[in-house]
Amino acid sequence: MTVVLLHGIGGPAWGPVRRALRQVAGFGRDGEPPPQPSPATAGEGEERHSLAPSPAVAGEGERGALAPSPAVAGEGWGGGLLDWPLPGYGDSAPLPETSFEAIATALWDALDARGIARADLIGHSIGGMVALEFVARFPDRVRSLVLYATTPSFGGRDPAFAEAFLRARLGPLDAGLSMAEAAPRMLDGLIGANADPAALPAAIAALSAVPEAVYRSTVRCLTTFDRRDALPRITVPTLLIAGEHDKAAPLRTMQRMAEAIPGARLVVLPGAGHLGHLEQPATFHAALVGFLASLPQE
Repeated sequence: MTVVLLHGIGGPAWGPVRRALRQVAGFGRDGEPPPQPSPATAGEGEERHSLAPSPAVAGEGERGALAPSPAVAGEGWGGGLLDWPLPGYGDSAPLPETSFEAIATALWDALDARGIARADLIGHSIGGMVALEFVARFPDRVRSLVLYATTPSFGGRDPAFAEAFLRARLGPLDAGLSMAEAAPRMLDGLIGANADPAALPAAIAALSAVPEAVYRSTVRCLTTFDRRDALPRITVPTLLIAGEHDKAAPLRTMQRMAEAIPGARLVVLPGAGHLGHLEQPATFHAALVGFLASLPQE
């Protein structure tokens, strides 16, 4: 099985999560497998491993093919890790027109190109919205969901809310600032008071690297989202992870979403804002790895 990471609008900043998954899988430094026999070879474009506890120390490594570590009996997940950038982010090509339907279709194509029949989707913020759009359109392609710091729809019905959101997100750019110059202002208020000191620099670096045109189109796309009607139809195992003080995806909204999804579980990161995986990496990783390891084997 393959875990797919779907990042937020501020760009991919999954480094701590990738390292945590490698560590529990038994990978050594720079993505090298531990010195023990391996039963197979990983597929191109994925990192193959099982969620087996290991004393090895994880390294940064490179995205690409890695030899798998041996699976451990009883573990619920043993497969690949695909850090998928939203179209236009990283080295990926932008879409002719940015919409949730188009992004979900692009994800479908990415899974098909890698021969991935079903995946565990982990979506942060707009990535969680993409995960909801994908499972609504293609339920047979999803084994489980992790919806993290996200909402089932954008804001309220009042157009003034969307207008205020767009002013806050795009105003610094409209004033002539570059993405790097605007990033600290855009991130203001999104991180909790007691966050890991590395959280804000990592978030600024990720947002600064997003092409401005792609950021603008993605922000505008976000304001169109509404998949509240799909929540009761979700039948796969689902974990929600919320920051206690998240202003972008409020805890109460995530509680209501958890109540609407049959069998969903909710984990709250105390004191965290919108970037819990950077603010409280150990707590976030414990929730994520525990959920993935609890999934039945296929």
